[in-house]
Amino acid sequence: MIHARFLDEHLEDALAVMADMVIHPTFAEADLEREVVAEEINMYEDSPSELIADNLTEAIFDGHPLGKSVLGTMEVIESVTLDQVRSYHQSHYRLPNMVVAAAGNVEHDELTELASVYLATGNGARAEAPGTGELPAATSAAARFTRKETQQYHVSFGGLGVHRQDERRFALSILDGILGGSASSRLFQEVRDKRGLAYSVYSYSTAYSDSGLIGVYFGSRAESVGEITRIVVNQLRSIMEDGVTEKELHRAKENAKGRLVLGMETTHNRMSRLGKLSVTDAAILDLDELIARVEAVTAAEVKDLARELYQPDRLTAVGIGPDAGVFEEAMEILGGERLLTVKEA
Repeated sequence: MIHARFLDEHLEDALAVMADMVIHPTFAEADLEREVVAEEINMYEDSPSELIADNLTEAIFDGHPLGKSVLGTMEVIESVTLDQVRSYHQSHYRLPNMVVAAAGNVEHDELTELASVYLATGNGARAEAPGTGELPAATSAAARFTRKETQQYHVSFGGLGVHRQDERRFALSILDGILGGSASSRLFQEVRDKRGLAYSVYSYSTAYSDSGLIGVYFGSRAESVGEITRIVVNQLRSIMEDGVTEKELHRAKENAKGRLVLGMETTHNRMSRLGKLSVTDAAILDLDELIARVEAVTAAEVKDLARELYQPDRLTAVGIGPDAGVFEEAMEILGGERLLTVKEA
């Protein structure tokens, strides 16, 4: 994505410059950028709290392109040629493969006309998406551990979620908020505020066009890994068996609505949201519709979704730390049968 922010009277000049950058790049600094990406990969490898999210995604979508890191690998970055980069650019950075999105003091018709003028030289056939393979129908309860000399153990549990068009995505946002998506969530309160077992503990979800992912993460000392895992399991079972309280439901809804409203306050966020929804062919709902969908979520829907997505013995588990034995003990608490794979960092 290329984007810019400018005064409204500079719309045409700005769009002309941006279009030229997109359609006629020189790639003059390709080798320099290659080094930058390589350093970014190295930086990422040195940050286990971020790396573990990729490890979980790779384990859940094992063998599928969704499981691959967006950054790529050092081998690919070092070996890709300039001709390959140009070929990819020529087949993808063309209309109708691109989406033009804008927010602010701009008229739709004027933007459409300017885009047709300055992007016209990029017209071509729509690029076909590469074969992606078959998505997993269910999460395989795998366990993967990366042995690395870290000060903390980094642990994540997860599984398949819901895709971005699934109506249950609103219930999932509420479930996520109650479980570990905010400072008032169960995991944050039980693990950090009440017991001080971890500085960072949270749950999250990611939606793709035809699948999704849910996860729980925490980072702690070795002696706390088992106790935190037990708390995670207990809270998941509590939601699945007893449901959530009306107070929790209300608080999570207010939090979700607040994030929606605040997220609409900047033109950049509005522009980015429109672009992402358009390029993925997702429904574009206005703010009132989004709030109504959040308000309509019931406690029963949250409970049912937790039962479907968060069965502890079905979750994939990944860990990073010095001793795989610590991770194995946590897996026993999580339950289920898993074949543990251990690799060196």
